[in-house]
Amino acid sequence: MTRPVRDAGQAFPIYLTVVAGLLFLALAYLAVGQAAVNRGGAQTAADAAALAAAQDVRDQLTGQWLKVLLDPAQWQAVFDGAAPLDDDPCGRAGELAGQNDARLTGCAPAGPLKYSAEVRTDKSVGHSVVPGTEKFRSTASATAEIEPLCTFELPPKGAGDAPAHGAAKPDLPRLTCKDKVWDLDPDDPSGLPGPEDLFDVHLAD
Repeated sequence: MTRPVRDAGQAFPIYLTVVAGLLFLALAYLAVGQAAVNRGGAQTAADAAALAAAQDVRDQLTGQWLKVLLDPAQWQAVFDGAAPLDDDPCGRAGELAGQNDARLTGCAPAGPLKYSAEVRTDKSVGHSVVPGTEKFRSTASATAEIEPLCTFELPPKGAGDAPAHGAAKPDLPRLTCKDKVWDLDPDDPSGLPGPEDLFDVHLAD
């Protein structure tokens, strides 16, 4: 009559072992989940930083286009990304990385109309059953593209040259940006296309 008691006593350590194993697995899965969230945060910050740099480039290129508005021969260089930039786009990229709890660790052009950013999260994965996670910070990178949206045809040679001082302003080429046509009037800044009309900014595939 005493055997069931002995059997119950023998099963209890096995029960504890199983429970401990299940608890460890649950904590391990939690650690994996924490790491995934941390990596996701890093990728979000990298995407935001790359897009911010590209949008800054877009805005600067638009400014350069306005500077040469009366000289259509220079427009294509702007749309090709060959115009000089006055400021470093990486400053804006760093701001966006910071707003997403990350630090910008790399930022550079990846081509005439591309910018890449690399970030590292400020927060670690945190303490878990996996050793070292309390110091681990995720990293990620992203590249954004600036896509020109407009086409135009230059007037016959000589007809579109920049006018001499005091001369009448030349007729500017018609600018087609996607499905919209712009008849440009330098005397009406409100009727000129903006950065979002001239360029599209998106993450590279």
